[in-house]
Amino acid sequence: MKQTIAASAALIFLFGCQNQPQANTTQNYQPQVDDNKFNPSQWQLAWQDEFDGPDAELEQVWDVQNSPSGHILSSRWRENVKVGDGVLYLQNRKEKRGGQDWTSGSIRTKEQFGYGYYEARYKYAASNGTNNSFWLMTYPLNQEIKKGKKFEIDINEGHYPNEVNTNIHNWSDITTRPDGRKTHPSDSRTKSYGAKPEYKFPLEIPVTTQKIRFISNDLNYVHLRDFSVYGLGGAVKGKNLALDKQVRILTSGQRNAKFKAQNMLGPNSASWTSQLKGDKWVVLEWPEEKTIEEIHFANGWSKNNKGWAGLTQNFKLQYYKNGQWHDVASLDVENDVNFADEYHTWGLEWNEQEIVFYFDGKEIRREKNEFAHSPSPIWLSLAIIKWDGPVTDKINGTSMKVDYVRYYKKVADAK
Repeated sequence: MKQTIAASAALIFLFGCQNQPQANTTQNYQPQVDDNKFNPSQWQLAWQDEFDGPDAELEQVWDVQNSPSGHILSSRWRENVKVGDGVLYLQNRKEKRGGQDWTSGSIRTKEQFGYGYYEARYKYAASNGTNNSFWLMTYPLNQEIKKGKKFEIDINEGHYPNEVNTNIHNWSDITTRPDGRKTHPSDSRTKSYGAKPEYKFPLEIPVTTQKIRFISNDLNYVHLRDFSVYGLGGAVKGKNLALDKQVRILTSGQRNAKFKAQNMLGPNSASWTSQLKGDKWVVLEWPEEKTIEEIHFANGWSKNNKGWAGLTQNFKLQYYKNGQWHDVASLDVENDVNFADEYHTWGLEWNEQEIVFYFDGKEIRREKNEFAHSPSPIWLSLAIIKWDGPVTDKINGTSMKVDYVRYYKKVADAK
């Protein structure tokens, strides 16, 4: 069923604790967004595709890519694009075609649009290694731009299960680095809903143990920036036992060796980056038992001091007692905040002065419009990529499912 453009979702996750003693871990999660909400009364619907028509009529409105895609791992073809039951399906298949091992789907509108409000409602493909995109880009790429520059605005380059990426690219001012690589001005932001960069767990009942560990089976790298363990008195009065000179720090493996348990969360702090495959864990071990009342840790990496990316999607904090590990706190975002299970809306207000991004009707980012002023088609694309975790057979048969795409003009401009 189609829903209104102002639909919004309350994202809630629960830290599930299985064994006593437990931390105070039940939390309501709210995305870190501005208070501004999209106001539909200021806009008039000017164009839409609800995907209610037959599949055979798709090309009346959309151009479909039928070619390899050298910058990603999948070629993209008409056979991977289907319309049925009021939904557009962009499908992933493990098949050799166009010189690539995978196929996906990508479409763009025949019509081009200017300033206004854009919104799409869709679900992610249910696998890591996929890029679920709703975007604008001047086309054809070799056209002369009468105003501004050639640009790309990624309203969302979504990654399973809950990551939102908003990007702004200037494709006119391409420069060549000394090493021969080409680059261009761009600005990206990443938000992982349901995961946070920093956690603090006061224990309702202190535990006595010689070992504490952080463990995750996240499919991506784990970037652990701080791991603090406090004795009686907690973080206010207790000693940080991670700074004990006799503590041993053991890790499952590593991509770098910069980790120290007492690193502070900050854009320039060192971190432990795990190996990619298998369980990722860090163990703090003392020569004698310690009584522990509070545990903190921080994770992720900063993108030019503009927000935290690479947040761990699942973890457990555990203590060792009587020959086995016991949970103190845990999180599995894939079960709690999964954008492949539920439809969400991504929106963009684009005017001469600003570019404003929305998620479920709430503002999540606002930027000055410095160069995006020429008309653009609307793009919907699914891709298989190597920068979002391992590419596995789990991808085969998944699809990005689009409920609708809508374009609005300001009420004053629509008259």
